[in-house]
Amino acid sequence: MDDEARKEAAAINDPLEPMNRFVFEFNRAFDMALLKPLAEGYRAVIPEAGRNMVRDFLDNLKAPLVFTNDVLQGEPERAGETMGRFAINTVAGVGGLFDVSGIDHHGEDFGQTLAVWGAPEGPYLVLPFFGPSPVRDTIGLVGDFYLDPINHYLENVDRTDLRWVRLGARAIDTRSRNIETLDEIERSAIDLYATVRSLYRQRRNDEIRNGNPAPTVPMPEISFDLDDDDNAGKMTFLKSE
Repeated sequence: MDDEARKEAAAINDPLEPMNRFVFEFNRAFDMALLKPLAEGYRAVIPEAGRNMVRDFLDNLKAPLVFTNDVLQGEPERAGETMGRFAINTVAGVGGLFDVSGIDHHGEDFGQTLAVWGAPEGPYLVLPFFGPSPVRDTIGLVGDFYLDPINHYLENVDRTDLRWVRLGARAIDTRSRNIETLDEIERSAIDLYATVRSLYRQRRNDEIRNGNPAPTVPMPEISFDLDDDDNAGKMTFLKSE
């Protein structure tokens, strides 16, 4: 392998590519057989106002975890926005069914927190059902599970089954909002696996910087905008970038 090929391989950082491609195709099959049809049915049956209520409620449930990661990242202003949004929507928005706070929603997760702390991304990895998740983000998924107070509450009341309901609802809602976008990416991509890998990294880098410009060369103008910032939205073969 020449120097240029080695540099390219280091930049891609995908030493498990054969296995990752196999899992990627498994996730695509799962998406086409179950998740996408459920998302299409959900969008056909539930009017937009109802779907917005579902999203707002799920976002509100995630707010305590977002707040925790805001604090861990040393972002007091964003933490205050998250807590204010949660308090207003919980009280005045009927438990979060309506977003009445007027405060913009933002998502944070422990994978982003690890990145802010300086942890490297690690090798690229594709997880069954959850999709792209390099080592740092995989550790972040575990961290979020234990940091999320809703998970602890459900365990205390012996309703851990609702974790799966919550995760499934998020996945279906997110997939329903991106049917056309993901179809277009699949139609236009020469190598869908490589395209998703690139888009995922661009999206994650943007999330880690909280939307701020890159400190060096700006990111390419390729967007993969999902309506959801939550990690549970990863439960699709084209997880958010």
